[in-house]
Order: sequence, then C-alpha cells, then structure tokens
Amino acid sequence: MLDELEESGLGWFWASDDCGNLTYLSGAIASRLDIPLSELLGHPLTAIFTAADRDGRGKSLPLMLGAHKPFAGLSVRAARNPDGVVLRLAGQPAFSTNGRFTGFRGTGADITDEYRREEETERLARFDSLTGLSNRHRMAHQLDSMLTAFKAARRNCAVMMLDLDRFKHVNDTLGHAAGDELLKQVAARLNRALDRDCEIGRLGGDEFQVVLPDIDDRGVLGELAMKIVTMLRQPYSLEEGRCVIGASVGIAIAPHDGVTREEIVRSADLALYAAKNGGRGQYRFFSGELENETIFRRRLEQDLGAALREEQLFLRFEPIVDAASQSVCALEAHVCWHHPDRGIIDEEEFAKIVEGSAMSVDVGRWAIAEACRRAAEWPDSVRVAANVPVALFLTDDFAELVERSVDGAGLAPGRLELEISEAVFFGDTNLVDRTLASLFKFGVRLTLDEFGSGYSSLAYLRRAPFDAIKIDEKLIAEAERHDSREMGLLRAIVALAGALQMDTIANGLESASLLTALTECGVRYLEGPIFSEPVDHHTIAKEMAGGTWKIEPGCDRTRRARRRTVFRKIQVIHDDYAYEVTMRNLSRTGALIEGLAEVPKGTQFVVDLGGGQLAVATVIRSNGDVQGLEFEQSLIEDGSGGLCTRNRVSPYALAAAGTPVAPLAPGSFHGIDQGGTVPKFGYTAHARSDAG
Repeated sequence: MLDELEESGLGWFWASDDCGNLTYLSGAIASRLDIPLSELLGHPLTAIFTAADRDGRGKSLPLMLGAHKPFAGLSVRAARNPDGVVLRLAGQPAFSTNGRFTGFRGTGADITDEYRREEETERLARFDSLTGLSNRHRMAHQLDSMLTAFKAARRNCAVMMLDLDRFKHVNDTLGHAAGDELLKQVAARLNRALDRDCEIGRLGGDEFQVVLPDIDDRGVLGELAMKIVTMLRQPYSLEEGRCVIGASVGIAIAPHDGVTREEIVRSADLALYAAKNGGRGQYRFFSGELENETIFRRRLEQDLGAALREEQLFLRFEPIVDAASQSVCALEAHVCWHHPDRGIIDEEEFAKIVEGSAMSVDVGRWAIAEACRRAAEWPDSVRVAANVPVALFLTDDFAELVERSVDGAGLAPGRLELEISEAVFFGDTNLVDRTLASLFKFGVRLTLDEFGSGYSSLAYLRRAPFDAIKIDEKLIAEAERHDSREMGLLRAIVALAGALQMDTIANGLESASLLTALTECGVRYLEGPIFSEPVDHHTIAKEMAGGTWKIEPGCDRTRRARRRTVFRKIQVIHDDYAYEVTMRNLSRTGALIEGLAEVPKGTQFVVDLGGGQLAVATVIRSNGDVQGLEFEQSLIEDGSGGLCTRNRVSPYALAAAGTPVAPLAPGSFHGIDQGGTVPKFGYTAHARSDAG
C-alpha cells in the first residue's frame, strides 16, 4: 500500500538521521527532481534542498532541522536545479525510548504549479504586466524606502518623470494593439539608455518614472535625460506601421527639491510640465521659480500675435560659404524678436519659444515672405535659406504660399532654399508628395535638414527631389571630438550625396582642424562661427556692395557664449558679506552685474543665483558700477534654454548647523554668516533706487 501511495503522487516520504543526512526518500520525489536516488541518500538535507522563496522571507531549512521541532509548509527546490520543481516539506522529529533525537520523518508534495501561480500573482501586484517594469505601487514603495534610508545616511537621490509626446496619436491612428507594442519597445529602450543602478517604472498610460540613487550632479543627469530623449525619438517599427514619438523629462533631486516622496514627485511633475510647455522633446530641472517661469513663457507665446501685427520680428542671416572659393553663396534666415519689455530675444531663444506654439505656422509664413523680400536686394548669385516648420509644411496651401512669397518679391525661384526636416515624412503621405512635387515644379531648391540626427532614411532621399543634404550639427560636433568613426560616417554621407547628385552642407563649424577635415571629405558648403555669427541686413548690404562677399575663416572665432537678458536681483558674497546687486545678463561662462562702486579687476565673488546655486566668479571687467564676471566653473543648460549650476548647497550641510533637512527655498541662499562684517564695496545711488 505504501508503494502504491508513493507511486500515485498522493503521498511522498523522506527521513533523515540525527546528523541531518537523508536516509530515505520516495523514488517519485527523486524522479521529479531528476536526480538519481543514489546521489541523494547519505547527503545532508541542507545540501540537497534550498529555500524556494527568492526574497529570503520564508522559513530556513537549516533552522527548522536544527531546532528538532515539528515543521510544515516549507517550500524548497533542488539546490542542483533551482529553476525546477518546487516541493512543500513537512517534518516530525523522532526520538528513541530514552529521549535521544534520532532524526526526522516527513512528507513532501509537488506544489510547482501552485507556487508559480502565486509567484505570478505577486509579480503582477508589483510589476507592470505589459512592459515588465515596476508598477506605480512598487515605485512608491521603493522611493519611500530609499528616501527614508538615504535621509539617515545623508545620501542623494534623483527622480525623473517621463511623458511620451504624440503617443495618443499612435493609439488613435494605428490602434491600441500598436500602442501596447510601442510601450514595450519604449520600456526596452529605457533599460538600454539607463546603464546604471536605478529603478524604472511605468506609472500607467504613457507615464514613466526613474529613480536614480546617489546622484545630484545636474550635468550628469542632463546628459542621461538627453540620452533618453534622443533614444525615444528614434522611429519604431510596429506590425501596423512605422511611427515616431518623442519624450519630455522632468528631474528633481532629493533632498534639494523635496525630502518626502510626495514632495520630490511633485517637484519632478512640475519640471515635466515645464518641459512639455517649453516645446516638448526636452528635459527640465525643477526650480522653485518654475510656476512663475511657466506663466512668463505662456505670456511670451501669447505676445507672438502682437509681435507679428506690430512688426516686432526681424531676421538675422548666417552666411553659408562655398568651400572652394570661400565666397558667400547663401544666407540662412533666423527669426529674432525685439520684445518691448525684454529687449532682443535672439534666434536660439526665439526658436524655443515658438517651437510647439500655435503661432509657429504664422511665424513661418512671415519668415519665408520676409526672407524672399530681403534676398531680392542681394546679388543674383546669392540664395536665401529658410527653415520650414513641420506644421507649416503640412498645411494645404504651403506650396501656394511659397509661390506668392517668391513672385511678390520678384525673386527667381532657384534663389530660395527651403530646409525641410525629415519629420514632415511622418505626416499625410499624399499631402507631402503633392507639396514636394509642386515645389520641385516651381523651381525652388530643397534641402533635407538635420541629416543624421537619428532617423535618417534613404527612402526620403529617393522619394523627394532634394538638391542638398544638411548634415546634423550634433554629428559634426561628435566628429570633432572623436575624429575617426564619425569622420568615416561623414565621408560616407558626402559620397552618398555625390552619388545622388546632391550638395552637402555642414554647419556649426568653429575649429580650423574640423574645417580642414570637412573640406578634405568633399563637403561643398560650410556654415558656422568660424566664418560669421548671424548678421543683420545692414551688414549684408555693406559686405556685398562690391557684388561678392568673401570670408576668410578665423581661427579665433568661436560661438560666443549666449547671454540671456535677465534683469533680476541677486546676491554676491565677498569676505563673508553679501551684497544685493542687479544681474543684467547671464551666460554659461559669466554674468554682468550692476550696483557696486569701485570694484577692482581680479576681485572674487561667490554669486548666489538662488535655490542653493553658488558660483565662484572673478571680476574681469569693471566700469563704474558695472562689472563683468567670469565663472570658475561654467553653468550648464537646464534643458529648456535656461542655465543652472551643476551642484547646489546640500540641505544636509545646512542641517549640520542645526537646521532641519528641508527642500531648498527658491530665493537666495542665506547660509553665509555675516555677523558684524564691514562691507568693502559701496552701493551706487542707482542700485539703491532699484532696490527700493
């Protein structure tokens, strides 16, 4: 009866001696374990079996055996085959007549199916069933635990909130099955992009979260965020078709931007909201002034309508030089804004304001018409290049707009060069092909812009009658840094363009060595600070008075650090005394301040930019009550056109002085002890009236 019971699987038995060695085991168990019975008998039970509980929260077999007490419900696997069957063991200690422990007698049952069902149920409670990433519940638990432990250990922790751009469009056009597959591919790319210790989760829909322990360097975090944005905007191949989306990222750091989970997540959410409002496809760090800044950016967008009506917009033109003759053969138009309150908003900042704005189409229409009007004043040998916003290209009447602008200015069609992004090819196929055919028939030149930016395809070059390829500026910058593989890629692009009878344009050039390398590669047209920054139409008229404009490349010319007009009160600290001054403008490498009298060159200040951001700076120019400062360590981009310091004063450092650990206030950092220090520099009357 015992043999039949064991063979049926309804009951399995085992026994051990007083040393814990296995003395008996049902043959059916050995068969399930796929281990010969002879290799099991006589061996320690603890060497044969290991706990099946992966998290180590279950009962311990050595502990159970060593206690010489009855036990039940112990889940184990074969140590030799940890992914095999799962057994549930029960045991009863055996004693001789004189009370001496002689071993265990027990039973076993195969619970593999039951165990795996429970394991899957537990996994679904903690992980997202679609992507395999942590779910909202697990991310909240992990972040809570991490922040509690890190606060005690005075460690930092960064949180990124991610939101996919244009995901709803994929769901609406390709269906929910395509949307699900897209989310799986996004999760896979996130895992590849973040090759460091971190926790990645999907909170629901198209919202993701990343928790990165032990990092507060905003330079490193910015690079990681940009890597994520770049990887997620590459094309996706789905069964239902090909699609392109984007991503926006908000970043907050504990304890600088929050101490509790609620605080740090809210800060990251605010930064994400600012990134999306700033034009999408970018990252943003949290700052205490984000809400005010978001309102300010929205007001600027609302002011664009008045800017067009009241002729506040104007163009600057960047020369494009023929590599062989070094003569200017074309000028690229950039839109700037003479704002009544902020002054000149240059082409870079303006592009960030208008990108994603409802006014981008109207601004694009104006820019093309104005570029044609200005180009009509130039020699016939010089073309004008105009960048075409994707939304404008996809309007029904774009080809008619171009014809009206060219004919209205009396310009030959071949003198207008339209720079078109590859993103237009993800619009309505019939509309795109019809527009390209009309433009080609009319005779304007077409340039494929930002070639090599990520999703370049030979299909576009076959499909559209392009006259030139404009190589992406980031690819050129990589070639300058690494030189070998990237230069080979540039040579391949030039060869491809030559085979298709297309010209090549390289922009963003700053160094003589890169200029030489690109010329040797065969790039025909060159553009960048080594020749000239964008100039106004008066400069063009002066330079072209003789009919041609030749520019010798200047080795000392580099892209100037772009200065933002800020006009706000800050503090500068010298000899433990804090002075309130007015900051007029700010760049990555320095600032212009006003308000202190008789400050000699060489004076060192600690510049308090607010929110714990301290930058050491030296006075390199001093004229009356105005000083030009140069930072010891350059500021970094905040992802949306702003600037910030890499690191900030740690709330843990403030806590050492008895202050409770709390997020940094958005205003100035008042951690400097000024007790009784006599100020060295005096305020000017102008500064005092400003302060009042």
